[in-house]
Amino acid sequence: MHYGMNGRGLGEARSLRELAREHALLPLRIFLGVTFVYAGLDKLTDSAFFHTTGSGSIGETMSAVRDSSAIPALVDLALKGPSGFGYAIAIGELAVGIGTLLGLWTRIAALGGALISLSLWLTVSWQVEPYYLGNDLAYLMAWLPLLLGGAASFSLDAFFASRRRRIR
Repeated sequence: MHYGMNGRGLGEARSLRELAREHALLPLRIFLGVTFVYAGLDKLTDSAFFHTTGSGSIGETMSAVRDSSAIPALVDLALKGPSGFGYAIAIGELAVGIGTLLGLWTRIAALGGALISLSLWLTVSWQVEPYYLGNDLAYLMAWLPLLLGGAASFSLDAFFASRRRRIR
């Protein structure tokens, strides 16, 4: 048994099932947060990534997947300014990852992560066969529980919510 604040009062016992339910999304939040922070930093520190052409560049990657993507028009849009698109993805991944790790505006961060994953699935990993070998679809699905459930524990969202309840 665990004793602590649980909405019913200080010191009341909570079952293991209640604790598990409260913390169920925490491992997913940590994994996605760390992964997206790492992905953003990896792009921001890769000297080749933001170039229009060349090995490892965003421009080269987008050119290579253009004809096999689900939405070639989205790739064409990115190819108009590959460096800007690359920075948007990298900064977006970093912001989503930090927000997810801190549990700050978690549902908004999860929406951002889902949109990034969706755009990457429809462009970069769309041609992967069989589909389950492409990781962007799995990331998209992983964001959905956080989008729906938010961050119930160990989060700034929960901290601010408890402060608002105490003030009322």
